[in-house]
Amino acid sequence: MAVEPVGALEMERKFQADDCDDAKKMSKKSFNESKKLWEIAAPAIITAVSQFSIGFVSVAFVGHLGSLELAAISVVQNVIEGFVYGVMLGMGSALETLCGQAVGAERFDMLGIYLQRSCVITLVTSLFLTPFYVFTSPILKLLHQDKRIAEIAGKYAIWVIPQLYAYALNFPVQKFLQAQSKIWVMTIINVVVLVFHIVLNWVLVTKLGHGLLGAAMAGNISWWLVVLAQNIYVISGFFPESWTGFSILAFKSLWNFVKLSLASAVMLCLELWYFTVVILMVGWLKNPEIKVDAVSTSLDLQLWVLMITLGFNAAISVRVSNELGAGRPKAAKFSVVIAVITSTIVGVVFTVAVIATKNYYPRMFSDKPEVLHETSKLSYFLAATIFLMSIQPILHGVAVGAGWQYSVAIINVVCYYIIGLPLGACLGYIANIGVNGIWTGMLVGTLLQTLVLMYKMWKVNWRKEAIYAEERIRTYGDQPSQDGIEQTGSRGTSPLPVVT
Repeated sequence: MAVEPVGALEMERKFQADDCDDAKKMSKKSFNESKKLWEIAAPAIITAVSQFSIGFVSVAFVGHLGSLELAAISVVQNVIEGFVYGVMLGMGSALETLCGQAVGAERFDMLGIYLQRSCVITLVTSLFLTPFYVFTSPILKLLHQDKRIAEIAGKYAIWVIPQLYAYALNFPVQKFLQAQSKIWVMTIINVVVLVFHIVLNWVLVTKLGHGLLGAAMAGNISWWLVVLAQNIYVISGFFPESWTGFSILAFKSLWNFVKLSLASAVMLCLELWYFTVVILMVGWLKNPEIKVDAVSTSLDLQLWVLMITLGFNAAISVRVSNELGAGRPKAAKFSVVIAVITSTIVGVVFTVAVIATKNYYPRMFSDKPEVLHETSKLSYFLAATIFLMSIQPILHGVAVGAGWQYSVAIINVVCYYIIGLPLGACLGYIANIGVNGIWTGMLVGTLLQTLVLMYKMWKVNWRKEAIYAEERIRTYGDQPSQDGIEQTGSRGTSPLPVVT
């Protein structure tokens, strides 16, 4: 019988030991990265869910008043407020790129300036958006929505105008805190306000019988409590390095900041408007009241689950921007892999939960048998949407952290508005499939966008992205550019070394 040489056996054992060591190192590295993600994602999830639940609670209370009132508040929240919320969140999202990369580069002195610039821009933006609230009723009629729904929705929209200005101050402060991974106080504020909001809705809508007006009042009060508490936290001395008081520098280099803010807003709005247009398309079907209620409540639930995945969106945005700002491209790439895996697992859990409770979750929104039946029929479409939306926000978070807002906006236009919506219209109206056809088109667009973004993440040169991040910090930090790179940091080289 042949005997293996002793040297060969020792070498084999060494290879096995090396493989074991590599596995242990990778396991430890994955655990540490997952821990960093969850430290940001957990409070971000709670914050996002709490803030979204302010509107969610209002819909739940109003839904028991009647189907007409439910349709009206759903249209306002999904069409008008969805449009405005997307613009404000997008404008504030420029801070995710700039503040996150500044933190990675240890340029804490610029964070307070960035925050003030963003607040100036979002407040001015809110002035331009106010007419959308004032003219909600004629806008909805122009879009061929039901006249009764449009009239009631118009009144409600005017009552909730104060929330628009609350959004303008809320999102910049959120991004300022997230970039520094200091968000637990913000989380506690939002949870406390949500509990107060539930009680306030019960008092104003149910107990005192103020109906839609009561829901609007509760929303206004709750949102401004959130904004005031968060702003007091920022300026009360808890951030000595990043907040040094109000500065005239907030009004300098505004145009460069506006361009990045607009790119962020367009990228995000194209995403959120996609669902808004779906609501409008359903409203153009025959006998739309029940169908609008069913689709609106389904999308409300989907958006609630989206708030959870947006926690991972915030976390990966912070991780990628911090690591690129610090010149560590391999760490940024590894963060992306861990975030996608984690969020996908969470998405699978919610997908299964929706299918398992398809006959029960609609009862949270309505008591009408027709609405319950129609909503239950859409559960499989909702489950598929939830699964895709567990992955997609991660990819968007990477895009924001790396500063790819312009290219992602183009991808959104092609996948959603050139492919998804036209396909939905053909299936819904021409093929006469109705709501199912419209939603199928939406799913196709979402799937295509997800695949394109995943391919982009796979092919990108992360070392170059770290170089662009370094130049972006100098550009937006009001230091002169050394090589003429565009403000978005889309090309050029950096004289500084990048740590891999």
